[in-house]
Formats: sequence, structure tokens, C-alpha cells
Amino acid sequence: MNFYTSAKKMAIASVTAGTLILSVAGTIPSYAAANTATPAAAPVDAHMMAFQTLMSFYKPALQGQFPNLHGFTIGSTSHETVIKAIGEAESPAKDADGFDVYHAEMGHPGYAFNYKLDKIREMRYFGTNVERQTNIGGITARMLIQHWGKPNESVIIKAGKTVQKKLTYVRGKYKLEFIFNGTSGLDLDHINLVK
Repeated sequence: MNFYTSAKKMAIASVTAGTLILSVAGTIPSYAAANTATPAAAPVDAHMMAFQTLMSFYKPALQGQFPNLHGFTIGSTSHETVIKAIGEAESPAKDADGFDVYHAEMGHPGYAFNYKLDKIREMRYFGTNVERQTNIGGITARMLIQHWGKPNESVIIKAGKTVQKKLTYVRGKYKLEFIFNGTSGLDLDHINLVK
């Protein structure tokens, strides 16, 4: 008996829209097939995904890193190493205080890097543009305070007509700064990591 034949005779478990459905002899119940027909049948829990994104920053920040970013570290990763790993920035820094900006693309978040003496001084995470609510767009000040406690610092930043709220959490030798557009704490623009 070959693998295919034995597999057909065994019970096959498939997970569809969060429901466990068992089928025998390789058949899928009609209601399961109906549930898999459209993405609308299995809505994404945007709040849970935003929460997971938030929590993914907690531990790496202790090492001066962002999650899933090639192990780039504040103060030690060189400009050359960044370029070798992810290429030239789409929008390079124009001066020493500027940032090399890597724009968000389909499935990839946006980042920006500022350098001092050729080493990363500051990193910014802009999240994704598509389905932003499942990424940093779903992170609110309330969610942040609920799960991480009161911030070490909370300030309002004004630059011309732009008003932003910055919540800062100290993580070891580093700071995670959550920059919200406006003062409501509902529209997270980006996350900074600095020493």
C-alpha cells in the first residue's frame, strides 16, 4: 500500500477558520468546503495580531534590536552591514541627522536607520501599509499601557502643525519610543529604538 492510498484511508484533520474538522477517506464535509471558499469566512483577528506585533518588540529591545531585522543592533551594526543585508535605502539620509528610509512594500514593513560613526544610532519601525490594523496600526496607547504598564515618559511633540504623543519605555540600556499621531493615542505612526 503506497503513502497516497494509506493517507486516503486515514482520518485527515484540517483546520478551517479556527474549527477542527475531521474527514475520513479524503473527503471534506461540504460545510468545511463552504467555509474555505472565501477569505471573509475566516476573519483575521486584527486586535490579536497587533498585540502579537507589540509583544514582539519587548525582548529584542533589551539587546538593542528590533524583531525579525537580521540582528541589527544599536551601536554595533555598521552601515555597510545593513546595505549588504537589505540593500541601499530608497530614500538615503541627506545629512548626519537624517535617516536612510526603507519603504514598506507588499508583506514587508518599512524601516529607517540613523548612523553615528558608521554604526546604527537609531532605528525606526513603520510597520506595513497593507492591512495596517494587523500590525502597528492596531496598537493603541491603551493596549500598550495595559500590557507594558505606565511608560517611563509621556510627552507631546509639536513641530509646526504636527502634534504627536511619545510614550517611552526603558528596556535595559535602550529606549522604545512609541510615536502616535495626535494626542489620542489611537494612531501609532512608528516605533523608535535608541540607546
